[in-house]
Amino acid sequence: PVNLVKGAKSVIAVLLNYYTDKTQKDKNAPIISKYAYGKDYHLVIKGKLYQLLKFLKSNINNNVKGRVFVDSAPVLERIWAVKAGLGWIGKNSNLISPVHGSFVFIGILIIDTVLHYDTLTSESCENCNKCITACPTGAIISPKVIDARKCISYLTIEYNGSIPVKYQEKFNAQIFGCDICQDICPWNINLKKHKVTEFEPEPELLEMTKQDWHNLNENHYNKIFKNSIVERIGFSGLKRNINFVRK
Repeated sequence: PVNLVKGAKSVIAVLLNYYTDKTQKDKNAPIISKYAYGKDYHLVIKGKLYQLLKFLKSNINNNVKGRVFVDSAPVLERIWAVKAGLGWIGKNSNLISPVHGSFVFIGILIIDTVLHYDTLTSESCENCNKCITACPTGAIISPKVIDARKCISYLTIEYNGSIPVKYQEKFNAQIFGCDICQDICPWNINLKKHKVTEFEPEPELLEMTKQDWHNLNENHYNKIFKNSIVERIGFSGLKRNINFVRK
């Protein structure tokens, strides 16, 4: 942390729930992950963290200096969240909160001021291996160890080449990210829905049929995914994924 914030003394980790029970209407349509339904989470969480920093300046010390991080620097957010007592790392390598499950975004605020610190919480996956057995490509090769080359989320977002044909029948129509290992997790049962307006999906997105997705053009893409994390892969990247799961 001191390499990122001069004089760093404290790491503040926060969680923001993004769970929703809203789903795409056409059960045969290509699927995008829940976290991509609304506005880009980087923008939303950074805005809230800046508000938190302002609060700290007003209530602790006006000279507090800090920097916010949301997947934007070499900060392993999950581990800091664990150290802050917000949860534990599940066997699918996601942070699991005992309150909010794993459908959470993590934000980090590093400041140059000493605070009172929280303690670790105990892990509670026990003998459950549902996430491991549910992964259609076998990407979770052992507890907390992921082979990214097999991970649907990695292949649909980070990977720039042609997706290996051997996974053609295993994607379950996922075209941006993958929630399979989270949907099966017992800690994600009966979750409370988020209350973040910015995470509400574009209504048209949920209404799109399978045919709508396959007929998607760039103008329509720009309209639906404006300020969305889906912009990360661009229209050509999304079309690649749609064509890959075409049936």
